[in-house]
Amino acid sequence: MAISRRNALKALGAVPVAVGFTWTPAEAEQAHEHATQARKTAAVAKAAFKPKFFTPHEWATVTLLVDLIIPRDERSGSATDAGVPAFMDFVMLAPTVTGETERARRQVAMRGGLRWLDGECQRRFEKTFVDCAPAERTTVLDAIAWPERAKGNASLSQGVGFFSSFRDLTASGFWSSKMGVDDLKYMGNVANPNWDGCPAEALTHLGVKSV
Repeated sequence: MAISRRNALKALGAVPVAVGFTWTPAEAEQAHEHATQARKTAAVAKAAFKPKFFTPHEWATVTLLVDLIIPRDERSGSATDAGVPAFMDFVMLAPTVTGETERARRQVAMRGGLRWLDGECQRRFEKTFVDCAPAERTTVLDAIAWPERAKGNASLSQGVGFFSSFRDLTASGFWSSKMGVDDLKYMGNVANPNWDGCPAEALTHLGVKSV
């Protein structure tokens, strides 16, 4: 798979949110609070979290896909470990700043994207995404993970748009969770006497120079 934890972090903010789902920081925070509480409640009851938006098949696809985008590594857990699928379930149902029309558009984009993914896997391998072998999933995802590579291929445009939005939502869910904050080693508003200024790579990306 051509996506890694670090690439996902770099992509967040580097790739514009595609036509699909949009969310605000306040919505993300609220979704995390609800998702965390729901997971705790399920754990106390010794039961699995039950999504309210996703169907069982969609849920299986989402939990698989988020972990392909942000897998468990030596540094921290995976997107699923951080509760990203539950976060997404609440994002899909949460009221939006712009109202019901935006929420409906967000839901249609998610369901349509997951359906496209299954359709592309059926076309190539006669299986759904969940039923594909790892190498087959990688083939499909590599075709849509890089917008520049897929440019000009109209048959992949919907998949590219979906994956860009889904990857951004995965990254937002992970790095706004406690696990994600720990992964970033974020210390909060603490003075750092050894800070040497903004890294050269970041300055170049922003098109500015240090003074």
